[in-house]
Amino acid sequence: MAVNTSAEAPIPVGEVSRLIGGWIDRLGAVWVEGQITQLSRRPGAGVVFMTLRDASYDISVGVTCYRQVFDAVADVVSEGARVVVHCKPEWYAPRGQLSLRAAEIRPVGVGELLARLEQLKKSLAREGLFAPERKKPLPFLPRLIGLVCGRASAAERDVLENAHRRWPAVRFEVRNVAVQGVHAVPQVVQAVKELDAVDEVDVIVVARGGGSVEDLLPFSDEQLVRTVADCRTPVVSAIGHEPDNPLLDHVADVRASTPTDAAKKVVPDVGEEYERVRLLRDRARRCVQAFVDREERGLAQALARPSMEKPHRMIDGRAEEVTALLDRARRSLRHQLDRTDSELTHTHARVVALSPAATLKRGYAVLQRADGHAVRDPGEVEAGEALRARVSEGEFSVRVDT
Repeated sequence: MAVNTSAEAPIPVGEVSRLIGGWIDRLGAVWVEGQITQLSRRPGAGVVFMTLRDASYDISVGVTCYRQVFDAVADVVSEGARVVVHCKPEWYAPRGQLSLRAAEIRPVGVGELLARLEQLKKSLAREGLFAPERKKPLPFLPRLIGLVCGRASAAERDVLENAHRRWPAVRFEVRNVAVQGVHAVPQVVQAVKELDAVDEVDVIVVARGGGSVEDLLPFSDEQLVRTVADCRTPVVSAIGHEPDNPLLDHVADVRASTPTDAAKKVVPDVGEEYERVRLLRDRARRCVQAFVDREERGLAQALARPSMEKPHRMIDGRAEEVTALLDRARRSLRHQLDRTDSELTHTHARVVALSPAATLKRGYAVLQRADGHAVRDPGEVEAGEALRARVSEGEFSVRVDT
C-alpha cells in the first residue's frame, strides 16, 4: 500500500528500507533463469556469492547461497553457465540492496536449450519473421559494408581479407563487439541498429567463428532476431560453420555458411567481373561483325543485280516500250481520225443530198401560208389567198387563182 508522506511529514530512510523489505518478502520464492557472470567461492566461507545476468538485457542481480547448495552443482556450473535458480528475493535493509537467496541451482542442459530454441523458432516463424517474401536482395556492389564481429577475431580477418581480395576498392564500417557471454546480445543489437541508421551502408554482415551451442546462444536471442527483422538494410548472417544454425540465420536476408562465404556473397570478384565484361565485349564484337558481314554480302548481291550494275538499262527498255506505244497510239488515232473523216464526209454528202436546200436547187419551190405552214394539199388553200413561194435563191408572193 502507498505511504502518505509530504515535505512536512517525511519518513526516515530506515522506514523506507523496512517497507521495501516487507513488500519484497511478500513476493515469495520464484524460479529464475540467467547466466552466471561472477562467481565468488572463498575458502572456508559458508556462503557463495554470484551475479546472475539476463542474457538479453543489461540487467543483473546478486545471488547468495549456502556452500552445500552450490557444491551440489559445482562440477557442472561455472562462470558463463546458464542456470535455473529457485530462490527467494531478500532485501538487505542496512545497505538498501536486493539479492536472491538460492535454495536450489539447476544447470540448463544443451538439450533443454535446444528445445527452448526450437519453441522460440516456431513462435517467430508463426509471426512471419522468417517468411521468404520478407527477404531483401543484396546490392550488386555495395558502397559501404557494415561488419559486426569480435575484436581482432578470425571472422573479421576472413571477411576483410577475402572481400578486399575479391574487390580491392570495397569499404567497411566495422563494429567490434562481444560475440559470446552476457554482453554479446546488447552490444550486437546496438551495433546492428547503428549501422542500419547509416544511409551509406548498403549491407550489414554479422560474423562469428564456430563454437559450442552455448557460445552461439546470443545469435539465437529473440531481441537480436527482432532487431534484424526490423532492419531496412539487408543483413547477412555468417555465424559459425556450415552445421551451425542459430535463429539469426533464419531471419537474415542471406545466410552465409562461414565468414569467408559471406565475403563472397556480398561483393563480386573483380577478376570474374572483368572476364565477364571481356566475354560480353567479345560477344558484342562478334555480333556487330556478323551484322556488318551480312549487310556487306547483301549490299554486294544488290550491286550485282543488272538493275544496279546498269541502272539505265531498265529505263532504256521502258523508253523503247513508251516509244512503241506512242507510235501505236498515233497510228491508231490517225486511223480513227481518217475513218471518222470519211464517215463525216459521206454523212455530209447524204445530208446535203437530202436537205431542202438541195431540193430547191433542183427547181422545186415551197409554198407557205401567211402563218408559215407549208402547203402540202391543194385543199388547204382558197381562191384568192396570198401565199409565199420559197425557191433556191429567195422567195416571192403568189396568189391562188382558182
